[in-house]
Amino acid sequence: MALDGNNREDLLAAYRTLLQIRAFETTTEDLFLNGRIPGFVHTYIGEEAIAVGVCSALRLDDYIVSTHRGHGHAIAKGVELNGLMAELYGKVTGVCRGRGGSMHVADFSKGVLGANGIVAAGTVIATGAAMSIRHRNSDQVAVCFFGDGGINKGTLHESMNFCATKKLPVIFVCENNQYAQFTSRTRTTSVDDLSQRAIGYGIPGTGINGNDLPAVASAADEAVTRARGGGGPSLIVADTYRIGGHYVGDAQVYRTRSEVEEQLQRDPILHFEAELRAAGFADDALVDAERTAAQALVDDAVAFAETSEFPDPDDAMRYVFTEAEGEAQ
Repeated sequence: MALDGNNREDLLAAYRTLLQIRAFETTTEDLFLNGRIPGFVHTYIGEEAIAVGVCSALRLDDYIVSTHRGHGHAIAKGVELNGLMAELYGKVTGVCRGRGGSMHVADFSKGVLGANGIVAAGTVIATGAAMSIRHRNSDQVAVCFFGDGGINKGTLHESMNFCATKKLPVIFVCENNQYAQFTSRTRTTSVDDLSQRAIGYGIPGTGINGNDLPAVASAADEAVTRARGGGGPSLIVADTYRIGGHYVGDAQVYRTRSEVEEQLQRDPILHFEAELRAAGFADDALVDAERTAAQALVDDAVAFAETSEFPDPDDAMRYVFTEAEGEAQ
């Protein structure tokens, strides 16, 4: 269902999701820096409006394919905070039973086909999901999130070409956060308007302000409606900024602090709060209460994760491969 810009409850529900993602990511950052979460962590701070806006246009049975920076996508699609946090901890109560960790979160019950540590690798998974939709004569859609680093990958162009040729129901969403790992987009890409890449495949390409939640929701709704109706794929390029480093602990020597400070003024949550206030839907008391509530949910998820058990080492190979019929699940 599209986000209704005149419906206070719709807007507040979207706001709560923004806050939950932000609270989850800032808490995860602190946990990792204090040695309480294993592996690597890539946060979504500053990009929350894209996940929430796009997923507001989707149904539960629609699919999304995520990236290594995928916690926000999962939360926006409805993945429970407890299971997501437990997965980051590698606990058996995690959504992937502790096998996936931060970069490989999946929850098929919510249509989350998986995050991916390989840049733009999700594009072919989304294409496969769309092929499944076509063969089942369903009206589902698949959304593929990827970053500006993925806009130049061969797998993306092969996928867009194939999906355009077959008119498959895929929405390609480029989260243009200005950096591919440690390299500025301006050093690797020949065009400023990344949505122009759609022209070569004869599909719609739309560039939007990725920090403007209603703008993202509107573009997503148009693309989803088109795909669901048999019109084929679209490319949405949502311009945003990665407030944190490539990973938690990144020294960020490739950009200046003043650049980051300037971008902080375009924080999507502050932007949306201002819109809610202007519409008379929020005030200081509501904002404070919602921020506190979001943090409380995340704190509960941390407590759940920390009191959960690690997987039994003897079961290390279970739930990793599809088991043959008749074998124990």
